[in-house]
Amino acid sequence: MRAKPGRRTPVGRDSRDSLRRFVEMLAEKHPPLSLDAADLTIKDPEQVRRRFGRVFGYLTRVELEVERNVLELRVLMPESTETDRIFYEQVWWPQELQHGVLLDAAQQGFGMMPVPIDVARVSARIRVTGALSHLPGMLGVIRLLYYLTGAATERSAVIAYSRLLDGLRAMGEHAIAETVIAPIRRQEPGHFAYYRGSAEALVKEEGLSDWQLQLARILRRRSFAPVGVTSRRQRADFGDVARALHLDRDLPAVARQISLVEHELLWAQQLGLKVPRYIMAALDEAIALSTARSAAQSVRN
Repeated sequence: MRAKPGRRTPVGRDSRDSLRRFVEMLAEKHPPLSLDAADLTIKDPEQVRRRFGRVFGYLTRVELEVERNVLELRVLMPESTETDRIFYEQVWWPQELQHGVLLDAAQQGFGMMPVPIDVARVSARIRVTGALSHLPGMLGVIRLLYYLTGAATERSAVIAYSRLLDGLRAMGEHAIAETVIAPIRRQEPGHFAYYRGSAEALVKEEGLSDWQLQLARILRRRSFAPVGVTSRRQRADFGDVARALHLDRDLPAVARQISLVEHELLWAQQLGLKVPRYIMAALDEAIALSTARSAAQSVRN
């Protein structure tokens, strides 16, 4: 039962201990991947570059920008839980960084230049939100948004890496498929599980009040963006990835996977709503921008 407004039920020790053990298990069973263990052999560099070059470029940037993401988390949640800090600083950060290193090495093997990344800029919006975390009840809202964003990001990653893996295997590019993409994909579900478990414990056991949940709905609706998107150009870039991986062919099913946790925790009371409208709208816009940009480039050429 949800706690009354203004009161908070401490999260159960069993949940705290379980999440801590889960993070320790992730660190033990999934150490950062080694570039030395990867086979970067590519049979047809031109074909891989033509079909998946933009996918590799986008994923590489997103993974390598983990350093900035950690800076943002430190600003957003200056009083984050010890388990959260251990997760994002000692598990998630080094794993994601190595994902980016592997992807960058693979894409250079088929002729793609290293992508420009932003690792140092923390936006004014993030700084303002972090300052608000000290207000009564706000840290709980910010933590929930962090978990929901993380869950959506990791589900997106699992889908993208699964589609990319299938595509590379179909092309006969088994070296990078099995020694780069498959190992990366194996690490992403653990991240999703952590975010989901943390969000459920926060809402169902700590007992966020009605005003906190309503504020989380409002902020999530206004701030949602596909993974790696902070500008209109990047939104179109995400659309390129979606089209290259054929996500546009079954977009409602993809959106249901991406929104799984927030639908359960924020929108389950709205019967008949399978996907929050803001998520479908963001994905539709990204694909539309990508399509329009491709059409404009075709005209110029």
